Amino acid sequence: MRSHRKSAALVALSATAAVTLLTGAAPPEAAASADSVPALSWRPCARADGPAGQECAELPVPLDYRDPDGPLLSLAVTRVRSDRPAERRGTLLVIPGGPGGSGVREVTETGAALRRETGGRYDVVSLDPRGTGGSTKAGCGLGPEDRELVNIRSWPGPDGSIDENVVRARRTAETCARNGGALLRSLTTANEVRDIDRFRQALGEERLSAWGVSYGTYVGAVYAQKYPQHTDRWVLDSNDDPDPALVEQGWMARGAVGVDDRFPDFARWAADPARDAAGLRLARRAEDVRPLVLALAARLDREPVETTTPGVPLTGNRLRQALQLALASDDSFTGFAELVRAAGDGNGGDGDSGNGDSGDGAAKPVLPAALSGPLPDADATVAMGVVCNDVRWRGTVTEYRRAVAADRVAHPLTAGAPANINACAFWKDAPAEKPVAVTDRGPSNILMIQGLRDPYSPYSGALRLRTALGGRARMVAVDRGGHGMYLANGNACGDRAVTTFLTTGKRPERDILCTG
Repeated sequence: MRSHRKSAALVALSATAAVTLLTGAAPPEAAASADSVPALSWRPCARADGPAGQECAELPVPLDYRDPDGPLLSLAVTRVRSDRPAERRGTLLVIPGGPGGSGVREVTETGAALRRETGGRYDVVSLDPRGTGGSTKAGCGLGPEDRELVNIRSWPGPDGSIDENVVRARRTAETCARNGGALLRSLTTANEVRDIDRFRQALGEERLSAWGVSYGTYVGAVYAQKYPQHTDRWVLDSNDDPDPALVEQGWMARGAVGVDDRFPDFARWAADPARDAAGLRLARRAEDVRPLVLALAARLDREPVETTTPGVPLTGNRLRQALQLALASDDSFTGFAELVRAAGDGNGGDGDSGNGDSGDGAAKPVLPAALSGPLPDADATVAMGVVCNDVRWRGTVTEYRRAVAADRVAHPLTAGAPANINACAFWKDAPAEKPVAVTDRGPSNILMIQGLRDPYSPYSGALRLRTALGGRARMVAVDRGGHGMYLANGNACGDRAVTTFLTTGKRPERDILCTG
């Protein structure tokens, strides 16, 4: 995921509850009076690789919004103020992906581009969600092996067995229940939405505009449902199905479809004669790249190869996970092709490079950074905590086994991982509250932008969010692959539609497709 979404039955026992039911406004425990929100003490925090004038601060938020006078957490927040005050319209919130992505880092990386694209019309702001980044850290105290991405991601064994996954999932859930405490239990989309509204109040803004990406689109959709009166121009980029019965479990299950949608882009790239000069043409024909990668993964299942990272071999599942990472952007294709060539050449060559160069087998594969060691405990905790706390995951161990077996046959590139068991199957005390139902009730001020071949947030899932929002939204579909469209993997047509909306408020009159 980038740094990579519900029916709440409310009992209307008072006039306030009735308003909540009809408008989707925040429940009373989520609200805060103006005098209860502290002022932000901004300090310079600009970096050489970030936008000029970036500032940072800390925002206190309740650990539990039902107990506003109880323990507080500290959230790292940031802003880049408009450099054209006379043109300033308001505040644009960047909602990071994840769960657990750093909004402070996102502003450091994209703040200058956003300010340029929007002509200085906004202060650009964001926050690090509770539990990670510069905010109060969460932690389960997981061992290094249980924090490996290929274990959090929960790949079945080479033969499709999930026995080891079941043991690890149970151990992880029990460790988190023992060590995570109240902070872990507070890691939910609903609380991130409340934290955002607390941030809005601290900024002194009546309304926010927003750009949410990946998981941030679900956060953005829930915010727009709960606080519609506080939304201005709302952009949701790379979207997921908001089905309240499944939420993140549904996103995981559709991951196989996303990879299948996206892989042909890599196959065409890897078979292009333009790859010859670098020795990265993996096959002469695009249709031969898929069986080549599958065959290599199967061989690595049997015979892992040593990498440049001591003690971390390239296994079949690490190759499959590396593929998933690479599909996020065309810019990552080269690194994955190099990994395939090094692994294939080092084991005698598994495919035809197209240029007759079989390699000398001297170079060890270089793992992507995300696969070369365990995630920090806070990052692993938040990534699991939110998805496990948001909704109760369905399925018995037997049902997971059957689902994995079927998914491996239908989608060999992902080898059953999207259907596999993880810690959420054994999670304690979830969900803390029912997921919000995203509906068509609210202002028509949402612009969705979506790639047709998104490996993580498939177009088919985005269409479900589009349907749920109804007349509140317009969608710009972009004939591109990758995760994250605006100012990233998209095209001039899509970027122009988002920029026009943010700067003028004008959306396409109807849903459109951007090609070329």
